[in-house]
Amino acid sequence: MAGSPDLLSRRSFLAAAGAASAGALFTAPPTSAAAQIAGAAPAGPLVTLSLSDVADRLRRRKLSSQEITRACLDRIAALNPALNAFITVTEESALAQARTADDEIGRGAWRGPLHGVPIALKDLFDTAGVRTTAGSGVFKDRVPVDDAEVVRRLKAAGAVLVGKTNMHEFAFGGTSLVTYFGGVRNPWDQRRIAGGSSGGSAAAVAAGLCFGAVGSDTAGSIRQPASYCGIVGLKPTYGLVSTTGVIPLSWSLDHVGPMTRTVRDAALMLQVIAGFDPKDTVSVSMPVPDYSAALRARVSGLRVGVARAFFFDRLDPEVERAMAAALALVARLTASVKDVELPDASSQEQLRSTVRAAESYAYHAGFLAKSPDLYQPETLARLRAGADVTAAAYIEGVREVARTRRTVGRIFDGIDVLVTPTSPILPPPITDFTGDRNGLGDFRDRSIRNTSPFDVYGWPTISLPCGFSASGLPIGLQISAASGQDTRVLQLAYAYEQATDWHLRKIAT
Repeated sequence: MAGSPDLLSRRSFLAAAGAASAGALFTAPPTSAAAQIAGAAPAGPLVTLSLSDVADRLRRRKLSSQEITRACLDRIAALNPALNAFITVTEESALAQARTADDEIGRGAWRGPLHGVPIALKDLFDTAGVRTTAGSGVFKDRVPVDDAEVVRRLKAAGAVLVGKTNMHEFAFGGTSLVTYFGGVRNPWDQRRIAGGSSGGSAAAVAAGLCFGAVGSDTAGSIRQPASYCGIVGLKPTYGLVSTTGVIPLSWSLDHVGPMTRTVRDAALMLQVIAGFDPKDTVSVSMPVPDYSAALRARVSGLRVGVARAFFFDRLDPEVERAMAAALALVARLTASVKDVELPDASSQEQLRSTVRAAESYAYHAGFLAKSPDLYQPETLARLRAGADVTAAAYIEGVREVARTRRTVGRIFDGIDVLVTPTSPILPPPITDFTGDRNGLGDFRDRSIRNTSPFDVYGWPTISLPCGFSASGLPIGLQISAASGQDTRVLQLAYAYEQATDWHLRKIAT
């Protein structure tokens, strides 16, 4: 990895944040695996650009969609054998879409910032005529007739869809190792997991295989892999983005959102995919503001809450140091920072698990009866456990989710945004998962502990880079706001990002 341009030098940032003891966080030598990636496919200037930079160059015809798409496809060909980020690469249709985009932009028919930009799709979004597998042998030959609503909107915006990314089978786990197509590897260190369930999307964005991707999040499946892979992952307000045509894990908890290299890029993608969908029973009609314009708002008046109880318990020491430095900077950027407590945060995982277990079993019951042998063994065991959830327990669980969403937002009477670490731990080595590939003990307890409650709450929540370990592993900062306040999440995330240079680090340059 080459050095990043200094928007705020590491030394001055340490001094400003009052975190001189965290010096190790600012040294990120490439691991041997990352160096191998660099040697295999040197990243040219094209694949290291942000989505917004590419969009601007395409609009001004300083770059062609065919050129940038070819660069991504070449990089996929070089790196995917090692990372296993993609299940299906749609090279022929992507190049055709790129040619169409160039023709339209050349005629002055620019559709917007995603026009001609290579984007990837987690492989549980239905794509007409292209197989959608959900990472499972059950659906290995499944070819949908219709596009998911999010895919339809991306196509309407002129995005170039380069393929379908690998994932934890049926989104039911956080490692992306439990998949019919082989596990995903972290591009910062191939010996470690990329997280899950949107691990392939996170790895693809981080390694420069595409400029953005869409993922799904039921317990942290956008934010946890975003943290592990050093990118931005946004879980929007529940119901803001359509789930029509998305293979479900839990209808009551599933969220769809963008995964990108910068906060501005996430805003650009959200602009396209957000909005009411009458075909989606959980879609909510709410305003869709200009998210990119909202980034310009000042954050100096924001009141920040820090949920230390539960969310800061048993942090990896390097995560703890990164958070201390991040919070010191957040305090300088905003009006106030104070500790707050989320009531019953520790109970949300059991509530979510009950609802998820029953709903996932309901979706899979027919497939389980017909072809249980086609599931990965870990997924099969998890799905079958859902049969034991009684109707009374499920109904009470759904009622409790609704009650929680109605009442928990009171915390925002005294604050505007809430800050926590995204993950209490660094991405673990793949060798830790030689038994149950979902992980055991400490990993299960901690991997989604900080992300899962926000799927119950339904709040907009983002993860963005806030540091690196001494060995070069990314660390994520998580910012949340009240339902419908997606702009506030983006505003603070953007202000923090612009005051640091974590997002400028590249796997290979």
